[in-house]
Amino acid sequence: KNDKHLSQWRYSVEVDAVKLRRLPVDQITVDHVVGVLKPIWLKKPETAKRCQGRIARILDAAKAAKLRQGENPAAWKGNLESLLPKQPKLVQGHHPAMAIELLASFLTALRKRPATAARALEFTILTAARTSETLGARWAEIDLEKKVWTVPSDRMKTGVQHRVPLTKDAIKVLDRGRQEATLISGREPLPNDFVFPRGSPTERLSNMAMSMLLRRMGVKDASVHGFRSTFRDWAGQETEFPRELAELSLAHLVGNEVERAYSRGDALDRRRIVMDAWAEFCGVEQTDVDAAAAA
Repeated sequence: KNDKHLSQWRYSVEVDAVKLRRLPVDQITVDHVVGVLKPIWLKKPETAKRCQGRIARILDAAKAAKLRQGENPAAWKGNLESLLPKQPKLVQGHHPAMAIELLASFLTALRKRPATAARALEFTILTAARTSETLGARWAEIDLEKKVWTVPSDRMKTGVQHRVPLTKDAIKVLDRGRQEATLISGREPLPNDFVFPRGSPTERLSNMAMSMLLRRMGVKDASVHGFRSTFRDWAGQETEFPRELAELSLAHLVGNEVERAYSRGDALDRRRIVMDAWAEFCGVEQTDVDAAAAA
């Protein structure tokens, strides 16, 4: 769907599954697949599981193209699930998240940093967006008058267009970005320019930029994607907003296909209230909360 996914697929094929590349697709066996996956299955469980899925899809495509016959040696059900050890549940698919009580003080420190990566990370947190959605954002998607960021369907994990209500703090981030881009390029940003560029307005920020910033700030127990979990924890523990609104704010599909067919709206106005409350929470340091409680 995007450059990040393309890079991940290439890594799976060219690095993790490199031993299979020398074999004709009709000669790849279960033993070959296990030999590729076993060394990383417990050490890098999420990487290994994704690699298994990608090998399976490649061999399915080979069968459809009549390049091989028989069962897929990389299939999970009734096949590899009996040959590979069970992965630790807490590791698989887990993104470490910052505790909600630490978020505001972290953002205070983040806002003191002048780098584009810092602005991108702050915007990601305030909008509860995914990394790829932020890094791929272009000025044409931003409507400052209506205070809405519209992420097109081809950049969404769900394949569905997502409208994000922009809070005052999120707009401040965008205003800073526009000013900096104008100073650097000597012109106002064009609609197709990236909101968070890497030097040139037509070159997007690196996929690792925000993660590396976290490392430089000494944050070891949280990831960029984990801030979405922090948002979900806040919505569930600190507010009485309906679960559906929190899930819609994260651009998750809510309900089954029939329910979604009868619920065509995206509750933008209601979600705006949620995101305003989230931005307010992000701006209140724990010391301020303690002082207010004492008073």
